[in-house]
Amino acid sequence: MTTAIDRLAPDEAAVLTLVEAVVTCIDRHDFITLEGLYADTLVRDYTSLNGGKPEVTTNVALMTRWAKHLPGFDRTRHSLSNRVATVSGDTAVVDVDVVADHWIDDLLWTVRGRHIYQLGRAGGAWKVTGQTFVLQGEEGSRDAAKRAGAAAALRPNAYILRQQARAAVMQLLTGFEDKDMDRVNSVWADDAVQEMPYAPEGFSKAVVGREALVKNYAPFPTKCERARMTDGICFHDTQDPSTVVVEYTGHVKWVGKDEPYIQNYIAVFEVDKGKIKLFRQYFDSILFDAAVGKRKS
Repeated sequence: MTTAIDRLAPDEAAVLTLVEAVVTCIDRHDFITLEGLYADTLVRDYTSLNGGKPEVTTNVALMTRWAKHLPGFDRTRHSLSNRVATVSGDTAVVDVDVVADHWIDDLLWTVRGRHIYQLGRAGGAWKVTGQTFVLQGEEGSRDAAKRAGAAAALRPNAYILRQQARAAVMQLLTGFEDKDMDRVNSVWADDAVQEMPYAPEGFSKAVVGREALVKNYAPFPTKCERARMTDGICFHDTQDPSTVVVEYTGHVKWVGKDEPYIQNYIAVFEVDKGKIKLFRQYFDSILFDAAVGKRKS
């Protein structure tokens, strides 16, 4: 059913509000919120603007693409008009005209067209499942887009910094799982520090510098029979996108030990340009003491 804007039913209002939120988040470069407005997998057709073919992508991949490009503009403005919402059960289509202005330095690039959003409802929440853009005209130079991409690379958006932080954590932990010390060693910053505030008396509470960390973990492949650290891992973002709090459980079978060492960890990671600068690890010191069994001077 299609209704006029002044006689909206609740579902029509909901899907129109979602589409309006999409462009607002784009202009505010809030890709973290924007990711949640899209389904995990969606179909995207921008062939009238960029050529190529329609694609099946993920919300994370799409946000990453936008976050590496749009924040490079000095400002963007997506103006919507002629909104039409059609809802049928748990699916909906929103057709809307859009004028997208992109400013950078002395350049203005304006794109005009029609957006067609497909939406689905699951668990009571509407999300974008498909997005088609029909180009109707453009003004200015696409050189603005190239310039914006270069500018965005110099000033990574918070969404990109959070991705880099999570990727560095996964590189470290999966490196231990695979006993791939080259992978582990390559993620440390030169001035990296691992802090262990709850290490029992007699154990080092900090390992300072990349060289010390490489030396500290060098015996791991020969002492560890197998390890799992990323099953059920949980990331908690902080106000600083380069800092992430991680909950995970380590399952390590040491060579010569009958029982695996199982430890629950809460860790704070600070990451800079994809390298771990701080790894602050909280754990049960009694379990640690019993499992390691060799005190350090």
